[in-house]
Amino acid sequence: MAKVTAQMVKALREKTGAGMMDCKKALVEANGDEEKAIEILRKKGLAKAAKKADRNAAEGRVELHLSPDYRQGALVEINCETDFVAKTDEFVEFVQETVKFINTNDIADVNALLGAQFGEEGVFEEVLKTKIAKIGENIVVRRIAIIKAPENGIVNGYIHAGGRVGVLVAAKCDKPETCDAIKETLRDIAMHIAAMKPQFLSPETVPADVLEKEKEIAKAQLLKEGKPEHIIDKIIPGKLKKFYQENCLTEQEYVKAENKESVKDALAQVAKKVGGTAQLVDFVRFEVGEGLVKTGCNIAEEVSKALS
Repeated sequence: MAKVTAQMVKALREKTGAGMMDCKKALVEANGDEEKAIEILRKKGLAKAAKKADRNAAEGRVELHLSPDYRQGALVEINCETDFVAKTDEFVEFVQETVKFINTNDIADVNALLGAQFGEEGVFEEVLKTKIAKIGENIVVRRIAIIKAPENGIVNGYIHAGGRVGVLVAAKCDKPETCDAIKETLRDIAMHIAAMKPQFLSPETVPADVLEKEKEIAKAQLLKEGKPEHIIDKIIPGKLKKFYQENCLTEQEYVKAENKESVKDALAQVAKKVGGTAQLVDFVRFEVGEGLVKTGCNIAEEVSKALS
């Protein structure tokens, strides 16, 4: 039996909003496994969601670069130790130069970047070491993403809050004219992604094991509410529809819509104005320090203000 510490209980409480004793019991039942404990709390109706807190104390910057024809985009997260350094001109320029280099040279991952010749300055890994020595803080290239547009496709993106959040999103169109027409809407959808944090592109892209777990949780909640077992199977599809609306980009209510239309429908309407069709095909969202708790900012609120 794993030892359940006060720190483990506190961390679980911060992530679920459940009571301290409920968190402790769930951790004991899960033998110290936090993910299993969250699932236990959800099944008991004691936790509203299974999302982990996704901000940590790491500082740094996310930056993007788009090709001139909007056919490809790159996103990078580079971390440093303090917010002060993250905001300096030298650090910002270094991140911007790096993401441009990544996109221009089609570099797919951090290891490839470290070994690449960074212009006339030398191998990137050595350039990075020089930058660390000069700035006086550890600097880490945490992750890289590249999105390429399909045939008759387009990529656009958005950087929020001084590089704290970055998004790339791609769509395919029936013709080049449609791509031109949806370009700005695609940027607005990237802003939506920054605020609403979709986990999946569409219902079709949700992994089968995730769906099964949601069904299990929904069934456990309905049984706890006293629903007869023979009608539970009829209720679960409605529960899954709500899950899709909350977690799938195409089904989310578009933050800029006035009539509560989905992101998918909002894009289709813009394409329809020029007699075309468009469909979202990919997206990626980076947030500085994603994965650990970080307090003091409400990104959804800030992006909603930017969109209004």
